[in-house]
Amino acid sequence: MHQDIVPLCAADIQDQLKKRFAYLSGGRGQDGSPVITFPDYPAFSEIPDKEFQNVMTYLTSIPSLQDAGIGFILVIDRRRDKWTSVKASVLRIAASFPANLQLVLVLRPTGFFQRTLSDIAFKFNRDDFKMKVPVIMLSSVPDLHGYIDKSQLTEDLGGTLDYCHSRWLCQRTAIESFALMVKQTAQMLQSFGTELAETELPNDVQSTSSVLCAHTEKKDKAKEDLRLALKEGHSVLESLRELQAEGSESSVNQDQLDNQATVQRLLAQLNETEAAFDEFWAKHQQKLEQCLQLRHFEQGFREVKAILDAVSQKIATFTDIGNSLAHVEHLLRDLAGFEEKSGVAMERARALSLDGEQLIENKHYAVDSIRPKCQELRHLCDQFSAEITRRRGLLNKSLELHRRLETSMKWCDEGIYLLASQPVDKCQSQDGAEAALQEIEKFLETGAENKIQELNTIYKEYESILNQDLMEHVRKVFQKQASMEEVFHRRQASLKKLAARQTRPVQPVAPRPEALAKSPCPSPGIRRGSENSSSEGSALRRGPYRRAKSEMSESRQGRSSAGEEEESLAILRRHVMSELLDTERAYVEELLCVLEGYAAEMDNPLMAHLLSTGLHNKKDVLFGNMEEIYHFHNRIFLRELENYTDCPELVGRCFLERMEDFQIYEKYCQNKPRSESLWRQCSDCPFFQECQRKLDHKLSLDSYLLKPVQRITKYQLLLKEMLKYSKNCEGAEDLQEALSSILGILKAVNDSMHLIAITGYDGNLGDLGKLLMQGSFSVWTDHKRGHTKVKELARFKPMQRHLFLHEKAVLFCKKREENGEGYEKAPSYSYKQSLNMAAVGITENVKGDAKKFEIWYNAREEVYIVQAPTPEIKAAWVNEIRKVLTGQLQACREASQHRALEQSQSLPLPAQTSTSPSRGNSRNIKKLEERKTDPLSLEGYVSSAPLTKPPEKGKGWSKTSHSLEAPEDDGGWSSAEEQINSSDAEEDGGLGPKKLVPGKYTVVADHEKGGPDALLVRSGDVVELVQEGDEGLWYVRDPTTGKEGWVPASSLSVQLGPSGSAQCLSSSESSPGSAVLSNSSSCSEGGQAPFSDLQG
Repeated sequence: MHQDIVPLCAADIQDQLKKRFAYLSGGRGQDGSPVITFPDYPAFSEIPDKEFQNVMTYLTSIPSLQDAGIGFILVIDRRRDKWTSVKASVLRIAASFPANLQLVLVLRPTGFFQRTLSDIAFKFNRDDFKMKVPVIMLSSVPDLHGYIDKSQLTEDLGGTLDYCHSRWLCQRTAIESFALMVKQTAQMLQSFGTELAETELPNDVQSTSSVLCAHTEKKDKAKEDLRLALKEGHSVLESLRELQAEGSESSVNQDQLDNQATVQRLLAQLNETEAAFDEFWAKHQQKLEQCLQLRHFEQGFREVKAILDAVSQKIATFTDIGNSLAHVEHLLRDLAGFEEKSGVAMERARALSLDGEQLIENKHYAVDSIRPKCQELRHLCDQFSAEITRRRGLLNKSLELHRRLETSMKWCDEGIYLLASQPVDKCQSQDGAEAALQEIEKFLETGAENKIQELNTIYKEYESILNQDLMEHVRKVFQKQASMEEVFHRRQASLKKLAARQTRPVQPVAPRPEALAKSPCPSPGIRRGSENSSSEGSALRRGPYRRAKSEMSESRQGRSSAGEEEESLAILRRHVMSELLDTERAYVEELLCVLEGYAAEMDNPLMAHLLSTGLHNKKDVLFGNMEEIYHFHNRIFLRELENYTDCPELVGRCFLERMEDFQIYEKYCQNKPRSESLWRQCSDCPFFQECQRKLDHKLSLDSYLLKPVQRITKYQLLLKEMLKYSKNCEGAEDLQEALSSILGILKAVNDSMHLIAITGYDGNLGDLGKLLMQGSFSVWTDHKRGHTKVKELARFKPMQRHLFLHEKAVLFCKKREENGEGYEKAPSYSYKQSLNMAAVGITENVKGDAKKFEIWYNAREEVYIVQAPTPEIKAAWVNEIRKVLTGQLQACREASQHRALEQSQSLPLPAQTSTSPSRGNSRNIKKLEERKTDPLSLEGYVSSAPLTKPPEKGKGWSKTSHSLEAPEDDGGWSSAEEQINSSDAEEDGGLGPKKLVPGKYTVVADHEKGGPDALLVRSGDVVELVQEGDEGLWYVRDPTTGKEGWVPASSLSVQLGPSGSAQCLSSSESSPGSAVLSNSSSCSEGGQAPFSDLQG
């Protein structure tokens, strides 16, 4: 009837079903019709039509369609009701029942009145009931059993059917909930399957991985929902089976069996859905995984292809075949390194090709896309291997050719050295000529395996690698070889003549004296000296050459050998010049590489993200003035060096002309500690690693930052080599001067490195003048002022001090411990004190130690005994201090002369007959300034000459430090003979007693008593000062007798000059050990005046 009504669920009308005004007990009629029971329900008429309709609709939807098609049997129990309500209930049920009705059985009221009334009313109203449904009025329950078996009726209707309404309601709710879950799960799986089927495969690894992960996650969730649904179904089925097991077979109704069948059908449907979904997911997952594999393969292919393309481009640049043996070996090493580095890419390409073949074997869906890529990878790998093999073959061919050329050149050089080493005097005899001839023939026999046989054969054999430059090189080597062989043949012919000519014996004749000078043979002493020097040489080639040089320089008949010697020297000079130019070009290229590959990249916005914060605005700290050094070498120095290619012996001029420009290295070296410290902090920065990768450098940046320091030290080595082979050439003096200047720059650089490490000095070090020397010494103090014990103990406890000698002061510093690495390991110096050079004096020799000297200050109020590491270092320091003090003395004298000239012009006086002693002094000072001294280098490249052995006792000058045969003028004073203290001279007025003035002295008091070392003198005798002693004694020499001894200093008076003026040196009139300005305190021509007045 009402089949279009939407099925309801028990959960939707649970409250209505709980009223139990109608229920489906599960009983069946004789023909299997479902029985719906309407129990006695007094408020039946009050049930709303909607609720009644919902319950009827739900109850009629429970039986199967087959059972429902037979029709329903309604059992209406109204035994306790009234006829009026019976009629209304029947009519309402008949009118609202939504399914087919087969029979309506009504248990009428049991009361006598109501039963009688119902019989009468039913007879009169029969027609009304016939129009609706067949209605049978039953008087009792047994009558009902005639229509429906007792087993199909519940207990309240006299039957045996076990029925519990609340249990039935729970079962219906559970079954319907499970059915709904099955339906939703099926819908979800269908929707998910549609989504998977419609998903497009991504084109990159990232997206494919994301899709695979998302789909796997959704699949896992769907499987979890499916598992829960199955669990719920099995739970419902188990509860139904338990209920069935509790009752007997007869008590099980059809509805229970239908419920169990329904649940089993849903479970089967769910299992089928799960199996279908698993099969679909397996295919979809395989496709996604293959897609991911394909994307990985494609990505790897793109990366490897880019690397292989870069490798191919790189190997295409390996076109150089080398211009020397070392260059070819370097190229082979580079090729091997490149092959090793590229081997990683090759292995990756081969591995990727194998992966692609594996995908093809696994029946990948994109076989047509994978196979061509695998073939291309194999082709690129084979092409790279073939090209590497070809390049190695060419370089090996070039290596072979250069070895042959090198062997030929070495053979030629050995031949030149052989010719130069054959003594000319020995060749004049028959035996000597035959011996020399055998040497030459033996040497020429070695040419078969060492020299180049035919030029055309070489050209043909090495045609694949010969270029214009290499052909020219081969031609020059061949020409050199031919020239050398021609010289050998000439020498061979000459020796054959000498060997054949001397057939008769020669009578020995004593040479005349005048013939000795014409003899071609050197003296035995000279020959022995040359032979000894040659035997002591370490190199096999240099020894014979030096011996030949010493002999040929004294022989007039060795002109041909001298020419050969000069040729060999010219070859050596060209080799040194070639090395200088090659290394200079390489140096310029390295500087440019650093500036472009590192320094410029620090300003590149694309590289800014790789820079650490510590490197921001630190380019000048890291690189210093490297750009200035590069421009000097690239634009100026390298071009000027190339102008001396044909005349390498004159290259010293190039260095001298640009010596001031080399001062830029001092600035670079001073910045090096800061640069090194910054590098240590930021060496792990990705910026440096990326730049190094781009430049393909094997070494990191710090190795290239050291290049300028290495280069400036390399020059002096090259200049030494060039000077060694250019002794008699035109530019030898320039080479020596250039070497001295370079060493001076190295010393200045080294000194400045120490100078910037001074800490604690309040003033400006630049105000102290140029730094002349620096070094570490042991220092004892001996101050006149202070506690006696301190004075006595100070001599036995030396202090380790680092001294810095400036033009205006000497600084005493304490060397601190060295920490860190590299340039950070440089020591630091704590400033302790300084002495003004205007108030400094020196004592060159200290008794007992040849390495000690004194620096004293303010008339020996402060005395510092300085011990140098070696006597040579002491001599160098004493000489340098002498120069400073001499310069100060000269300046004082010039000032005094200028002052005297002004006074003579303002106050004219009668002319004096005596001459000023300052003239002689100025002449001596001029001679001293003209004296050349060897420069000192940083690392001890040039050492000073050792000092003369000092006196055994006393202080002052050694016997050989000044002339004792001074003329009667002012004594010829120089800084090596006199101690200076201009500040003390000013305080003393220049006329006070002076001590330790070198020269001649007049004895003013007899001295006839003393020890065994005392010298007996009388008043008026003239003696010469040797050295100062202790306790007021001086060690002097009597020039008339030659005797020496000790005399009291108070009994001597200095001789100033021919004017006869003298000053008393009595210690009673001055403080002990006071310094002097010597003869500078004498009067000028305009009159005698104190030196302090002359200074103004």
